[in-house]
Amino acid sequence: MKQTPKTIQIFLLGGDPQGIRIAEITTRIVQVIEVPRSLLAEFNQMPESGQVGLYFLFGENEEGNPSVYIGQTGDLRSRLVSRDRSKNFWERVLLVISSTNSLTQTHAVFLEWHCLKAARAAGRYLAENSNSGSKPCIPAPQEADCLEIFDTAKVLLATLGYPVFTSLGKSESRADEETYFCTSAGTDGRGLYLPEGFVLLKGSVGRKELVPSSLGTNIERGRAKLMEQGVFKAEGDKIIAQRDHLFSSPTMAAIMLVGRSSNGWLCWKNKDGTTLDELKRQNIEE
Repeated sequence: MKQTPKTIQIFLLGGDPQGIRIAEITTRIVQVIEVPRSLLAEFNQMPESGQVGLYFLFGENEEGNPSVYIGQTGDLRSRLVSRDRSKNFWERVLLVISSTNSLTQTHAVFLEWHCLKAARAAGRYLAENSNSGSKPCIPAPQEADCLEIFDTAKVLLATLGYPVFTSLGKSESRADEETYFCTSAGTDGRGLYLPEGFVLLKGSVGRKELVPSSLGTNIERGRAKLMEQGVFKAEGDKIIAQRDHLFSSPTMAAIMLVGRSSNGWLCWKNKDGTTLDELKRQNIEE
């Protein structure tokens, strides 16, 4: 689905870009407030802390995988105090509220269910919730309101750096992403070059053995971490990608797949054999 242009305002409550941030699409009443765990007491002094709302606890689990816990409450202040005591993994909480304080508990319950379902379908973060329950029964007009709130929250969460509802293998701004292939050194990799980085696709096959020059380097340490996180699984003399995984660059994706220093701009090619360098970087120069 093609995206439409939007104006988003981000207010830095204390003037610190890493502090409390309040994001909103200027024509809508939904707000997303981002709060570092260290500033939770400061948020609890704000009037918004007493509202009905959704909350997203973001952090990493023990294996280092990005994780989220999604919940709803009629009183954000008391619930977050409770979660501060009971949930250890999270570092930042993002809150979805109404600037007019018009969200009801009925809205919140449906949105919690819908958000958890969408987050699990996207697979970007591991959901720390034990279950998602069944779809709440609400009147059709309220369900329509909830879906509109969800669409706004999805954009605002992604704008703040938490694309929890967007699959790694999809770019909503472009319907037909071109798949690139890496067959260097006996590998069989597939990936997508997206605005946020390079996505190595599930099922890609890499070399298990590292070349001697990679031993004891960041290449070996990076590969080991990906194995621990379950991104790669060893099968014989190969490693297999168990899920889509976002790398910061095409080169990093190629290095982890091949097990040695590589130039990803030259390794990754489309179905016609044209390199990513020719398709993207040289086009810029022209």
